[in-house]
Amino acid sequence: MKITAVCGSGLGSSFMMEMNIKKALKKLGIEAEVDHTDLASVTPNDADLFVMAKDIAESSSISADKIVVVKNLVSVAEFEEKLAAYFNR
Repeated sequence: MKITAVCGSGLGSSFMMEMNIKKALKKLGIEAEVDHTDLASVTPNDADLFVMAKDIAESSSISADKIVVVKNLVSVAEFEEKLAAYFNR
C-alpha cells in the first residue's frame, strides 16, 4: 500500500501530513509506504490512497474513493480516525 500526502505546493504542509500519517498508521498497526507531493504533480496512479485537505481534494483529478480528506493538518488523532475509517470500510 502506498499513501501520498498532497498539498498545494508540495512542501511544508504535505511533509507535515506525511509525518502525521506515519504516526497514525503506527498506532493503527498498518504498514504502508508514505510520501508527499504537490497537487500539480500528482497523478491517480502515484498511490493507492491520497490524503489531502478539502480544498485540494475538490481541485484534484483523483477519484473520491482514493482520497481521505482531513480538516486539521496537525491533528494526529484526526489522521488516525480518518485512516481507521478508510481501512475498516
